[in-house]
Amino acid sequence: MAVDWLGFAYAAALVFGGFVGYKRKGSVVSLIAGLFFGTASAYGALRITLDPQNYGISLLSAGVLAAVMGMRFRKSGKLMPAGIMAGLSLLMVIRILIF
Repeated sequence: MAVDWLGFAYAAALVFGGFVGYKRKGSVVSLIAGLFFGTASAYGALRITLDPQNYGISLLSAGVLAAVMGMRFRKSGKLMPAGIMAGLSLLMVIRILIF
């Protein structure tokens, strides 16, 4: 059984991004969202590691984040953090659907 390293790295990036948003801007919402989506993505990566056909949680969390951050990027036009997270989440959705 192969470990979903990309899924775990994505989850770590989400948690790290939430922490950075909190430290730089004092955004508690960013911290909570980073922890929530990072934990959900890590759990999804664990589920994929145990059974590659069990990708629902990973797909849902990456899809919701891609949509939300995509809307924020469209509204603000700022690449950091909304554009980066929207793109990263979209890449995760594509990866999950292809593999």
